[in-house]
Amino acid sequence: MLQRWRRAFTPLCKAGSLNVVSGATGTRHSYARVAAAPPPPTEDKPFTPQPPLVNLDKMFWSAPCSLALPPDSPRRVEEPNYQGIKRFILKLMLFYSKQSKSIRGANVVYQRIISQVDKPPIYEVFNLEKTFKTTFSLLVLHMWLCLRRLKQEGKEGVEFGQYLYEIYNHDVELRVSKAGVNLLLTKWMKDLEKIFYGNIVAYDTAMLPEAKPSDLATVLWRNIFSDDGSSMPDTAASQLVNAMARYARREVSCMTLTDKEALFSGNFMFTPLKLESQSAKAHQ
Repeated sequence: MLQRWRRAFTPLCKAGSLNVVSGATGTRHSYARVAAAPPPPTEDKPFTPQPPLVNLDKMFWSAPCSLALPPDSPRRVEEPNYQGIKRFILKLMLFYSKQSKSIRGANVVYQRIISQVDKPPIYEVFNLEKTFKTTFSLLVLHMWLCLRRLKQEGKEGVEFGQYLYEIYNHDVELRVSKAGVNLLLTKWMKDLEKIFYGNIVAYDTAMLPEAKPSDLATVLWRNIFSDDGSSMPDTAASQLVNAMARYARREVSCMTLTDKEALFSGNFMFTPLKLESQSAKAHQ
């Protein structure tokens, strides 16, 4: 997996960071397939973070809670409730079919993901440089959080997750194209697809009951922080990695507490990192 990182991301990182471009169509892929990850390279290049802006040791210790938005939240997205002839025509066009509703809901869920991933707080809190690699890695992490929760809803959740994956895949294709990779685009997308599957498997494995408590931090280090495949963070970086592991574990629990209606409509928000960092500063 890490060898693929280096091969796939070298030309992309040179192109710099990207703006958000999202879409809802694209080639159909199945996120249920699994790709094995090859071993990391042996050479090490230490990660040298800058001093964190907040006291990370104070963050992500609060009890998990539902991420569902309250009924009066201005951030909620409601299904359009057309009436009369317009509703009749839209019904004929299958606008209110289960599939159409699921696609609209999956679009909202993906907007929640990129809202968390593309804004500055997550890079500031975890001291990450905003490059294609880090943005893609964070996208995959938050896709995993959503797909993991959706699987708890059985077949219906897996079907919804397929729509979400297709939206994600189309967005990544547009991001790669904007990064300047227009030739051999299919090849780059296949490499990124394998990385996606490898990361999903690694996160799931790190959350198994028999996994070591440090396994998730190790996976996050390799997937997000490390540029060269070094197996473990040094002392300076371990604070950042352990904080992200707490964040990921807490979001897993919060997503479990989030009800099905909020999940399928996209009416939830990930933990606001700006508020978390402000709270940590207040307790310094």
